[in-house]
Amino acid sequence: MADRRTEAPDSTAVRVALWRAMHVQVDSPPHVFEDEIGLRLAAPDDGWRRRPDMDPLTTSGFRAAVVARARFIEDLVVEQAGQGVDQYVVLGAGLDTFAQRRPEIASRLRVFEVDRPGPQAWKRRRLIELGHGIPDGLRLVPVDFEADDSWTERLTAAGFDPARPAVVVSTGVTMYLTRDATAATLVRIASFAPGSTLAMTFLLPTELLDDADRPGLQRSEEGARASGTPFVSFCTPQEMLALAQEAGLADARHVPGSLLAERYFADRADGLRPSSGEDLLLATT
Repeated sequence: MADRRTEAPDSTAVRVALWRAMHVQVDSPPHVFEDEIGLRLAAPDDGWRRRPDMDPLTTSGFRAAVVARARFIEDLVVEQAGQGVDQYVVLGAGLDTFAQRRPEIASRLRVFEVDRPGPQAWKRRRLIELGHGIPDGLRLVPVDFEADDSWTERLTAAGFDPARPAVVVSTGVTMYLTRDATAATLVRIASFAPGSTLAMTFLLPTELLDDADRPGLQRSEEGARASGTPFVSFCTPQEMLALAQEAGLADARHVPGSLLAERYFADRADGLRPSSGEDLLLATT
C-alpha cells in the first residue's frame, strides 16, 4: 500500500483551500469567491482556524489575493466557455474545486487537472469518499515532473485535443520553478490551438511591492523555505512579458493585482483588500 503521507497535497495547496474557506467564514458579504469544498477535501483538524497562517487579521491581504485570483480565473473560464471553448487545463491543480462547485459550466467542458501522482491519487480518493465521484468530464492527469514526464503528452493521453482551443491556467506555481522551467511551459502552451488562452500568476520582486506588504512576503518566503518548497523565481512584469513573447505568445498582457483589487474589492465596508506582490500574465495563441 502506498504511504499516504507521500500522497498528501502540498502544504501550500492546503493553505490556499483553507484561505478560500476562511473568506466565506470570517469576511463580510458580498463574498468575492465562495468555496468550502476545498476545506472538506483537506479535512484539517478542529484547530485549523487557530493556526498562525489562518489569523483572520494578519493574513487578510493574502486571503483576499487568493480569492481575487480565483474569481478572475473563474470569470475567464466562464467567459471562454460562453464563446465555445470546451477544454480547461489547470496546471498544478492542488485542491481546485471548479468541477464540483460549477457543474453547470463544467458539464460543457472537459476539465484536466494536472498535478503530481501522489496528490492526484489522494484527491481522487477524497472526491469519492465525499460523494462527488469523478465525472467523465473531469480528468485527473498525474505527471511525475521529477522523472521528466511530459505534461503535454500526459494531457493528450488523457483525452486533450491539441487541435481545439483551451483555457490553460497556472496559479501559485511559477515562484517554485526556475525561470527556464516557466519558459519551457510557455513554449508548450504557445503550440496549443489558435484561440487558446493562458492565465499565469507570478510573484513580483520585493522592491515592487507596497511598503506595507514587504514584511508579509518575507514571512511567506521564510515559511516556504522552512516547509521545503522555497520560492525560486520572481519576475517583473516586463520580464514575464518578454518570456511570453520569446515563447511565441505574441498576444500577451500584464494584469496587475491592483486591477483585481479595484474590480472585486471596491467600496467594501470592511476594508478587505488583496496584498500586492502577485500579478498575472494573460496571453492567447
